[in-house]
Amino acid sequence: MNNPQIQFSDRKSEIDLYQLQELLNISAFWAKGRSIEDLSIAIANSEPVISAWDSQRLIGFARATSDGIYRATIWDVVIHPEYRNNGLGSNLVETVLSHPRMRWVERVYLMTTHQQEFYKKIGFQPNTTTTMVLYNLANLSLLPDTEVELEQSPK
Repeated sequence: MNNPQIQFSDRKSEIDLYQLQELLNISAFWAKGRSIEDLSIAIANSEPVISAWDSQRLIGFARATSDGIYRATIWDVVIHPEYRNNGLGSNLVETVLSHPRMRWVERVYLMTTHQQEFYKKIGFQPNTTTTMVLYNLANLSLLPDTEVELEQSPK
């Protein structure tokens, strides 16, 4: 990508939560409707948090959680639709991966619904052997009814 006005930042304090909420709402079907409070908690508990800016406009975002050596997971990779298909997404993910908190991690995971080919170009590989999920019972009311029935059915 050759756009000198685009800047990356790893400073959490620079993220405007309202711009982030708007970016997620227009760029990510899986992140629509996240509250400002929840975004603040997610950012506070993530390292690194990388944002991409065109002047004062938030145009890209990604975050990760990691133990710093064995495992990490990348979350919430988004690029504003007006800035896609010019290498910005790859640069964003590579910036996350090169962060000191991520650089030596043995395995980096991510979840994606439709972007497998994009991540394969960066070096990610499909992984069907370790994918499992546990729905937190404290959030049971957030699950679809069919999943609630499965969780509550006697064995």
